[in-house]
Amino acid sequence: MENYEDITRQNFMDFFRDTEKLNELTVDDRIEIFRTVLLGNSDFTKELFDQIFSDYSVSHLDVIEVEYGKK
Repeated sequence: MENYEDITRQNFMDFFRDTEKLNELTVDDRIEIFRTVLLGNSDFTKELFDQIFSDYSVSHLDVIEVEYGKK
């Protein structure tokens, strides 16, 4: 691993909320962050996906909630 200063939560959040800094990330960087930042399956909810789809104007996908183990 490369040598770098410790990054605090506040450092990360400041970076994340800075549009100019965020624009330095590549598409691959953004996908990697998106794919790894959530803790587990309980973080994935219909409401979360509905909000993400709305935020990004995704109209060609829909999330259907089913009971676990049922289709």
